[in-house]
Amino acid sequence: MSILLGQALERESLKAAEPRLLNSVADALSRPVRWVHSSEVLDIAPLLSGGELLLSGGQALALERPGRQAEYVRELAARGIAALALETGPTLPEVPGPMLEAAEAAGLPVIELRHVVPFVAVMQEINSLLVSESVEQLQRGDQASHAMAAELAHGGGLDQLLAVLAERTGASARLVSPSGLTLGSAAGSAAASAPGTASPEEDGGLITVDVPVRGVLAARLELRVPDDGDSGLARVAGERSVDILGLALLQRMPPGLKELAGIELMRAINSGSQSWQLQQLGPASGFPANGQVAALVIRSTGAGHLRSALDAVLRANVPHSASYADNAELIALASVGDGAATRVALMDALRALETPAGSAIALGPVGRGIDEAPWSLAEARRTLDLDLVGGGVVDAEAFAVERLAEEHLDPATREGFVQRQLGAVVEHDQLRRSELLRTLTVWLDTGCNTAQAARELHLERQSMHHRLQRIFELCGGDPRGTGRLAALHLASRLARLQNP
Repeated sequence: MSILLGQALERESLKAAEPRLLNSVADALSRPVRWVHSSEVLDIAPLLSGGELLLSGGQALALERPGRQAEYVRELAARGIAALALETGPTLPEVPGPMLEAAEAAGLPVIELRHVVPFVAVMQEINSLLVSESVEQLQRGDQASHAMAAELAHGGGLDQLLAVLAERTGASARLVSPSGLTLGSAAGSAAASAPGTASPEEDGGLITVDVPVRGVLAARLELRVPDDGDSGLARVAGERSVDILGLALLQRMPPGLKELAGIELMRAINSGSQSWQLQQLGPASGFPANGQVAALVIRSTGAGHLRSALDAVLRANVPHSASYADNAELIALASVGDGAATRVALMDALRALETPAGSAIALGPVGRGIDEAPWSLAEARRTLDLDLVGGGVVDAEAFAVERLAEEHLDPATREGFVQRQLGAVVEHDQLRRSELLRTLTVWLDTGCNTAQAARELHLERQSMHHRLQRIFELCGGDPRGTGRLAALHLASRLARLQNP
């Protein structure tokens, strides 16, 4: 269901444009292209799902300032597109250097199309090829799952079902439990698979598919594709086989009452159910009714695929946990025991979790008992809704002031307070393109620790002192030791809500 970028550039319709790779991105021509799309809209990134070859005539891009051009390619890279192809000519004589540098830093290949070609013809040729391959792989994947269903109906066990899958795909198959135990396996046969296009995004030819049973992650299917195998077929067939493998696992080891209670608990927390329901479901699923808990939420295009990795992080860092996948969100509840120390360790582990570009994770504040789990989850979600940090891992406890202000202070009140406290500093930044407000915010957030603030801002201490002196002149003197310190700190935090 994909072709390599280098192969796409060799298709007749695109080859006529004499395409040329302009920047140095590792394995650029080996990137899989899942679709070809054309657009002159600069805000196209949210509409893309990854793997696209984006064609553009560059008319709108040529009119933008360098900063917006760089932001454009960074947004496309964050969506995981395969490459950007720009048509150079009278409107856009050449691709701007700063834009190429930003694209290279973000890992986005930029292709120059040196002659005009009809984009419609390019899309028709390549997308028709991709659709044909997709239909064929879906048909073969369905045939594999039907054969597995027949084997299950005749009493076949996990090894027999995996043998059918291996025979149909040419990939070796292994089913492992969440704890890493092998539940079944079968050797593959490269000869049984028709030659296809291997997807370089798979790690060493290994494809993994989660196998849930009644909403609980019961196993992981691992398919190892040989070098000359068809990884697209293997993935489709693996995904088509999930329900059949789930039925086989259900016959072998049905989920217990504790696991089922965990599923219902997470659904109840997600929907904000009443306290009495949580008091019943919490202990039944392993959470003490009065134990300290913290909820977390992950928003990612790959939320469902992150569940097994998140569960592993939770098992390694907290006494007990449960997770639940809901569309583009993955939510979890962690029993944090002593509270602060366990929560800090969990934050560190979440920062090390590998997630797709653009993913955002928020760990909610500690709730004193299972009753406060929905509140912890709501605070985590509201922190992400503030959109103050873009992506990565966010500690909801660090944004309590912003959440309180956003909920209880209208925008005009917030803006007026910021203007009265820090209006001169804001005006200075606007007129002179300085960063006094950011400097003040970091300094206040560090507890007025000048040395630490200088390190976080990557400033020399002398430069930091000069900035602080200018800030004090603009806002009425050194606030330390006065009642004005709290007001300035609050104003600096409210300013972030105006300009995330």
